[in-house]
Amino acid sequence: MTTKKKFLFISILFDLILFALIGSYLLSPDETYTLDSVIRAGLSGQFVQLEDGVVHYELSGPANGELVVLVHGFSVPYYVWDPTVSALTAEGYQVLRYDLYGRGYSDRPNEEYDLNLFVRQLSQLTEVVTLNKPFHLVGLSMGAPISAAFANQYAAHVLSLTLIAPEVLPVSKGSIFPMSVPLLGEWVMKVYMVPVYLPGSQKSDFYNPAIAPDWEARYRDQLKFKGFRQAILSTIRNLPKMNALKEYEQIGRSGLPVLVVWGEDDQSVSYDAILQAMQAMPQAEYLQVPQAGHLVHYEKANDVNRKLLEFIGK
Repeated sequence: MTTKKKFLFISILFDLILFALIGSYLLSPDETYTLDSVIRAGLSGQFVQLEDGVVHYELSGPANGELVVLVHGFSVPYYVWDPTVSALTAEGYQVLRYDLYGRGYSDRPNEEYDLNLFVRQLSQLTEVVTLNKPFHLVGLSMGAPISAAFANQYAAHVLSLTLIAPEVLPVSKGSIFPMSVPLLGEWVMKVYMVPVYLPGSQKSDFYNPAIAPDWEARYRDQLKFKGFRQAILSTIRNLPKMNALKEYEQIGRSGLPVLVVWGEDDQSVSYDAILQAMQAMPQAEYLQVPQAGHLVHYEKANDVNRKLLEFIGK
């Protein structure tokens, strides 16, 4: 093959690859709806306007009960707390749960989705909705470092801290490739990560996925609202700056009562990571649950709720 023909072949191949990339991007499902007052009027829960956007939340249980605030993880909205809310309110606790920015029915502001944004959201929400009433704070997965960071910054507001399947180990910049690359990350999010990977991977959070047969369908509902894709991508790109262990070490020095809960079949958080978290917080109580995955509080609700109620009731 002559040099000219080789060049022509490479040029045609490049054009075909580029066409395939653009075509797959354009043909991938798009975010159809904008979260607004009309759509929210037909949704359950409550809404409040904060500095960075509207937040979807639910405040349930008796107003005179001790307050428990629940912070969900990376991408599953507040319905992940259904069994926890039922158990707490049945015992007379007031419970506040909400969707993190970019998830569920909360706004998807054009901001950096970092620890500062999520701590600010929690601070403003509790100030407006519960008037800074002191509370027991419970964080799940990525919600654990958010909760720990809040407790470190607003210690006077927090009665106790429970960390369920907590994110512990640092995320390296290399581990988030190709999401870290401009344009390429956006392409991967639209073509694969959001429409395929994230919904399909939900069952891996359970030891026994059969207990939640509608989990993927519930998860997909939030994908249709504009801004979800960019919010998740921004969160991924900011994960290397989220130093969970540093937050836990500060909690350890504070003496704040802590409970750590982990499922033995967790595919997201290793036992080694849990050991490091426990070493950082020597005052922590610990519950390890067999035959439970990442969503141990949901899969083994009776076991976890019993321990949680015992812990916060002291």
